[in-house]
Amino acid sequence: MIGRLSALVLCVAMAAPQIASAQQGERYIPGIWIDPDGCEHWVMDDGVEGFMSPHLRRNGTPVCHKVSRCAIVPTDTMFATGSAAIAPGGADSLRNFFSSNNANGFVIEGHTDSRASDASNMALSERRAQAVAQVAQQAGARVYSVRGFGESRPVSSNANAAGMAKNRRVEILCLR
Repeated sequence: MIGRLSALVLCVAMAAPQIASAQQGERYIPGIWIDPDGCEHWVMDDGVEGFMSPHLRRNGTPVCHKVSRCAIVPTDTMFATGSAAIAPGGADSLRNFFSSNNANGFVIEGHTDSRASDASNMALSERRAQAVAQVAQQAGARVYSVRGFGESRPVSSNANAAGMAKNRRVEILCLR
């Protein structure tokens, strides 16, 4: 009986780190997330599970903004191939754009063409959007959301060089 109990305790002790890591899951950064319609959601994390709830006014209506695409940054001129480092002159023009724009805030979305793998494109589009968002924040702009979409939202065909160039972009959405 003692041998079985020892074996049971040993099995539970060995499984404990795996159980703890499975319960920990993805961490959510508290803040405001803007959905594609421009409506605000509070993002919270209670330490075990992240969740969102709509941001409502006192009368119960959602807080939504008018969303407009106010700039498209062609990544061929702003970034080297496969890189998320902004070209020296590019950072200055982005700073000027963000400091002179009268929007309440911005949503930054990164996109790629279809040449690399899905995982690589998602990571690159996210890093490029983050780089543009960092410049926006340095210019004093409020950035509500930064998203990378990889190759999932093309604006042109990826069958030719001209189409692929149009798909490599960072879109800046203005919230008013």
